[in-house]
Amino acid sequence: MKKNFIIIAALMVTAFFGAEIAKAADVTVGGQFFTRMEVNEHGNTTGGSNDFDDSTDASDFVQQRTTVDVRAKINDETSAFIQLMSNRNWAAGDDNTSGSNDSSFAANNSGNSVGIHEAYFTLKNFATLPVDAKIGKQEIILDGHRLFGDTLWTMGQTSHDAVRLDHAHGNLNLVAAYILASEAGLATSANQINQTDVEDYLIYANYKGILGGNLSVLYNYLNDPCGASGAVCGNAILPNDIHTIGFRQAGQLFGIDYRGEYYYQWGDATRTAQNLGGTRSVASGRSVDRDAYMWGVRVGKTFNNVNMKPGLTFWYDYLSGTKDTDIDTSGDATYQSFNTLFDTGHKFYGLQDLFLGVGNGGTANGTSGLGLQDIAIKTKLSPMPGWTFKLDYHWFYTAEGVAGNPGAGVGGNAGNIGTILNQNRDSALGNELDITIVNKYNANTTVMIGFSNYTTTTSFRDLRGVEGDGANWAYLQFDVQF
Repeated sequence: MKKNFIIIAALMVTAFFGAEIAKAADVTVGGQFFTRMEVNEHGNTTGGSNDFDDSTDASDFVQQRTTVDVRAKINDETSAFIQLMSNRNWAAGDDNTSGSNDSSFAANNSGNSVGIHEAYFTLKNFATLPVDAKIGKQEIILDGHRLFGDTLWTMGQTSHDAVRLDHAHGNLNLVAAYILASEAGLATSANQINQTDVEDYLIYANYKGILGGNLSVLYNYLNDPCGASGAVCGNAILPNDIHTIGFRQAGQLFGIDYRGEYYYQWGDATRTAQNLGGTRSVASGRSVDRDAYMWGVRVGKTFNNVNMKPGLTFWYDYLSGTKDTDIDTSGDATYQSFNTLFDTGHKFYGLQDLFLGVGNGGTANGTSGLGLQDIAIKTKLSPMPGWTFKLDYHWFYTAEGVAGNPGAGVGGNAGNIGTILNQNRDSALGNELDITIVNKYNANTTVMIGFSNYTTTTSFRDLRGVEGDGANWAYLQFDVQF
């Protein structure tokens, strides 16, 4: 009884102050229900194992993201935004386990799945300068989500604790941002303060009206003093810094949609290089130079004056990788795997998300640091108003040869990968077919139906330590916004 009274009293106080705030500011409320039912043959939502085991049953589950957005225009110079997010599985709750507090067989009033996804305020003309300052937890999305995105597809999207400054003048937009990516606190030793915070510094410019589109240039510095290891540095400094510089040009010329981009990375890569495994590992404490790059091109055409408005796009991405000869355990070592930073891989490397984190030494969703090539053909049709049919086909390859890198390998094949890869394996990783049907149900609701098939290769199975020839994936998704 006492607990109920306290809850009721708290709600009354919240309602009162909420009403008072609403009187003082222009407040609008919105939100989203993002619900997806999936059947997945290559893994499961809790483990994400991507096992591709023919003897393993497919996983089926329902995920839901619920958000409540509150925007407040406090005055002409100050505004604020708060987004509450709940990310959960049906009947599994926020911990995504069976028998949890969201089961129908247990009281579900003790869940803690609601958290703050964004919470920031904006000051226009900050310090009387022609700059808007956005301060707090926020999404940072640049261009096509290549290096900075909000992940789009996953239930839990990416946001940053950041200070962002924006300046706009004519066709030019400038962005400078500081991100505290990871706060590990401070610890002391006899000789030094050991700080493992990871910080990010961003400078970005976009100019409209060049070659029928926009030109973007970017410099980003990810300062990771201890390789994001989660432990204090000790007396040895083991940095994993990433400097990234590059450009992106996208637009339309002569009725052809196009995109071209290039990024180069340098810095230190001590911890990342050690994640490669096998013969490409380096001794503890070794300093490794980073020298990596990626580029991508896209050309396409949508025939808007033709029945069903067909569209055709050709696509190629190349992300550099690290080969055995780049890592010399007795001499210099160079890490050449491109790191995609805070990207949205789902948009680029196939909808089954089998190649996320390609350049960070990852295994379950990467290529063991060998890089990636993605060749794709994408088509679309609009058979009737409100309906779109899409069909994409990807050919995936490593950037560095598999057969020449016996140290590459994970999972069950890590021990005998050298023997396996000496059998003249090629660089092909497999093919992916993605079929998507999108229906704009009404102004606030979008329904999406999808089916994907991934066909593996011997090299893919060896690198991942899996046995299946392929896997299917299907889903039904509802996006309701208000």
